[in-house]
Amino acid sequence: MERLSVINRKSQNRKQAYESNNDNQNLSLIEYLFLCELKLVHVHDDYIEQLLFDTKTYLPNNVRLCIDYKSLQRVTHNFTRDATRINCTKINDLRLRAESKCSNLSLQEYFPYAKICYSIMF
Repeated sequence: MERLSVINRKSQNRKQAYESNNDNQNLSLIEYLFLCELKLVHVHDDYIEQLLFDTKTYLPNNVRLCIDYKSLQRVTHNFTRDATRINCTKINDLRLRAESKCSNLSLQEYFPYAKICYSIMF
C-alpha cells in the first residue's frame, strides 16, 4: 500500500480493553513498508495515535503526512510525546490543515526532516 486515507470521527470502541492488556504486547506491529502518503484529516485522535505510535505502527522514511494541526498538537502533547516522535521523524512532507501558519519551534524540531506546508483544505 502506497497511500492510506483514514476517515472516521468516532473513537475506537475497544481501545481501553487493548490498553489495559499488558501495554499491547499481544498486538503485532503494523508495517507499512511502501507507504508514501498518510492522510489523517477527518479522524478521531485514537486513529492518529494508532498510526503514529512507534509501538503500534512502523512507517518507512520519506512519508507525506496530511493532518489537522490541532489534532496533531493534541496527540503529540504539543510536540513533546516520545511515543510518536520516532514515526514523526520519518515524515519528509508535512501538510497541516490550519486556519493560519503556526510558528512553533517545537513543531520543526519534532519533524526535523519535513518540509512543512499549511493549508485550509486538502
